[in-house]
Amino acid sequence: MILIIDFGSQYNQLIARRVRECHVYCEIEPPDISMAAVRSLNPEGIILSGGPSSIYGENAAKADPAIFDMGIPVLGICYGMHFMIDALGGTVRGAGKREYGFAELHVSQPDGLFKGMDSTPSCWMSHGDSTEKLPDGFEVTASTENTDAAAIVHRGKNFHGLQFHPEVEHTPQGRTMMKNFLFEVCGCRPGWTMSAFAQDAISRIRNTVKEKQVILGLSGGVDSSVTALLLHKAIGKNLTCIFVDNGLLRKDEGKKLEKTLTRHLDINIRFVDASEKFLSALVQVTDPEKKRKIIGKIFMDVFEEEAGKMTDAEFLAQGTLYPDIIESISPFGGPSAVIKSHHNVGGLPEKMKLRLVEPLKYLFKDEVRLLGEEIGLDEELVWRQPFPGPGLAIRIIGEITKERLTILREVDAVLLEEIKNNGHYRKLWQSFAVLLPIKSVGIMGDQRTYENIAAIRAVTSTDAMTADWARLPHQLLADISNRIINEVRGVNRVVYDISSKPPSTIEWE
Repeated sequence: MILIIDFGSQYNQLIARRVRECHVYCEIEPPDISMAAVRSLNPEGIILSGGPSSIYGENAAKADPAIFDMGIPVLGICYGMHFMIDALGGTVRGAGKREYGFAELHVSQPDGLFKGMDSTPSCWMSHGDSTEKLPDGFEVTASTENTDAAAIVHRGKNFHGLQFHPEVEHTPQGRTMMKNFLFEVCGCRPGWTMSAFAQDAISRIRNTVKEKQVILGLSGGVDSSVTALLLHKAIGKNLTCIFVDNGLLRKDEGKKLEKTLTRHLDINIRFVDASEKFLSALVQVTDPEKKRKIIGKIFMDVFEEEAGKMTDAEFLAQGTLYPDIIESISPFGGPSAVIKSHHNVGGLPEKMKLRLVEPLKYLFKDEVRLLGEEIGLDEELVWRQPFPGPGLAIRIIGEITKERLTILREVDAVLLEEIKNNGHYRKLWQSFAVLLPIKSVGIMGDQRTYENIAAIRAVTSTDAMTADWARLPHQLLADISNRIINEVRGVNRVVYDISSKPPSTIEWE
């Protein structure tokens, strides 16, 4: 077991991801975790995450320095390394030159974390502070042109520090470093699997819910479907799923999902048409955050109304994933920056009659798919592309009207049909259309038109924390554009979004 202490990095769950990829169990806790709690976890090692603060700042997050007296290995990453240096008597200062992006690492001692690696691997830097003085007993094991102490070690106590981020994809040999820490330094054994996670999640659900009734908002996406099946295995008929048609779904999606869900899931499912409630509340609303809050509130109102029809309904289950949480709130008490709210996180009212059950909230999407396969979910549901809770509301930039919804549904239907027919659906993380709030001049049949612009978005990703725009074949893009303009009345221009995340997000709103 590895304990990860979260100092608020946007990448802290990627650390957990790398650990789990090695089949080693880990838990993430905030910096203010008590030493009694740390000892009760009995970790083989501790990883200190990065964070947005400076260790010498007024409100710098700090853990109990007694973690360094436990006699177990510690790995500090970026801010985590600065905390270790500060706590053990060294000093950190503002760097003369900040270092962001790729850097060439010069490894002077190819053992420990660097065992079996090249002497000059590249790494991903993201820091404005640097080590000024190392604590007693530490030595430098790697440097870059800009940073003298890019990696440090105290061999006697098995403390390691990395100024860069080994957990991100941009550090190509980062996985090797993490494996070295887990197996060579900490002596862990690779025994944690998705099967173990499923068994543990089912057990936790049973212990939490007991004999009470649970309601789940079932959208037909992989997150809610896996959550439904997991809950069903844990509590059986005490789970009731509610599929809400909010009027913001894709073309014929409600009918298609009803067939799919009832065919594959032997679960209590109620279908509720609440489209007029949502659409009337969204009239003339253009701000994306307001859209999300409105949808979140009505979502809860509908569920609480349905809960009133049930005996002993005390829990609301959600398929919340970690990317939802990290972009919406400060997770685990850490100071992570808020990027945007998600309707199943930031959109919930402060006072709820139902208690939340979120069994997937520490998982990434690809891990949820693995979990779905593990517990026997149908492949059609496991590999469905993500669809946002607010639906087309955040893919219509500006005001939502029935006319604009119809246009976007038709555009989206053409896009997905072409993507699937050309064998790209499973290759893409997401592919969807966005209706822009502007119009452009065009010519159709020798006549001037002034109609809507549709944007196409297709991205590749493994976990939604980062994403790259998909290099779709030009002929496919041409076919999509041609069909949309010819088949969808109200659109005379199609554009393709070639921005990556970061700096953009996957969704436009």
